[in-house]
Amino acid sequence: MAALPASTRFGYSLGSFATGAFGTVPGLLLLPYLTDTMAVPGAVAGVIVLVPKAWDVVFNPFAGRLSDASLAKRGSRRRFLLAGGLGVAVLFAAIFAHPGFGRVPLDAAYVVLAFLLCATAFAFFQVPYNALPAEITDSYDERTKLTSWRIGLLAVAILISGGVAPGITNGVGGIAGYRLMGIAMGLVILVGTIGVYLGTRGAPVGSRRPTTAGWRDLLATMRQWRSFRWLLGVYFVQSLGLGTLLAGVSYAARYVFGDAGLQSALFVGFVGPALVMMPVWPRIGAKWGKLWGFRFACISFAVGALGLLATQVVPLAVAFVFVALAGVGYAGIQVFPLAILPDLISAEEERTGATRAGVAAGVWTASETLGLALGPGLFGLVLSLGGYVSSVDASAAQPGSAVTAIAIGFALMPAVLVAAGIPLLRRSMLDDQPRPFAG
Repeated sequence: MAALPASTRFGYSLGSFATGAFGTVPGLLLLPYLTDTMAVPGAVAGVIVLVPKAWDVVFNPFAGRLSDASLAKRGSRRRFLLAGGLGVAVLFAAIFAHPGFGRVPLDAAYVVLAFLLCATAFAFFQVPYNALPAEITDSYDERTKLTSWRIGLLAVAILISGGVAPGITNGVGGIAGYRLMGIAMGLVILVGTIGVYLGTRGAPVGSRRPTTAGWRDLLATMRQWRSFRWLLGVYFVQSLGLGTLLAGVSYAARYVFGDAGLQSALFVGFVGPALVMMPVWPRIGAKWGKLWGFRFACISFAVGALGLLATQVVPLAVAFVFVALAGVGYAGIQVFPLAILPDLISAEEERTGATRAGVAAGVWTASETLGLALGPGLFGLVLSLGGYVSSVDASAAQPGSAVTAIAIGFALMPAVLVAAGIPLLRRSMLDDQPRPFAG
């Protein structure tokens, strides 16, 4: 098959601005927004972050079926991208609008509702977005290139979102800072939505569009699809680790590093090396195989995260070396699973003769969503166990046990969870792939 034009790769990749902002900012700022402007206890705040994402776990496969049905009927998934993305942009700003009811339960309930609606809209964007690479090209190499472009722009989006969002909240301060940040990130999501919608209008679409199978057939497929289940398990465990790290950045900057102003620097120090490594990891995969590249990335992240446990006893420059090493690994654990996924989908569609991209993307997105949601919830629980004191202005003094809990949640837990995925990276995961490059 002919190579995809650069305009199609770039247009598809622009959707990463929507996925990057939505995936990064709530995990980074929603927990401190709840604990330090609404005085929501840490454990309760963790549940609030989790509930809308737990709903997505149930809803995403349903969104995938609707997306497959749209492909079969209309020959395109792009209307889902547009409608879902527009909804995410508006509702994202609503999450951080802070209703000011004056009662913690009412304010918290508003956040839950706004986040629930936003997560639902995101499902209609993210599921077809993940399904498209399996359909716009049949080429193994082109999918790797497409994924590399996507992850490259995702790193830029995460860098912008993770650097700018805390800068706005800290610069403006208080509730007004969160409100302005929500609007700014909503605009970033809007740009990504319109970009991918317009950028993929000339992209080819796969020729196989049979009627989507029923739920019983799809469940049977998942039971038989061993390679997908292994990859899904790795991605879930590692998303959980990344979720705990993101949730801890704000707290670590204030109480472990001792300077709230370092929050943006920490994020840039993490994502900047990841951005540099995005084009390098595919080359490592080409030389050593995707699974070994994946393993190397996991080890790099784990070593870097573990090194952050020494933050309070090593110079700041050394701590940032560990931050950068974790960022290098982060790039790889983003590139490799998303490069493998379209090939597994194509192999399964060849085996069954039916469309599987939408449903597979729905299950995949549900797993990622659950992991990223459980991460802040787990971190909130660790905060609570450590005796973290919530407040309405982030001014409460914290006991030493709370600082220790922050270090554990920010460094130790992400390292352990990402490393836990390594034993799951088995050669049998890629048995369906025809190329020696695969393993």
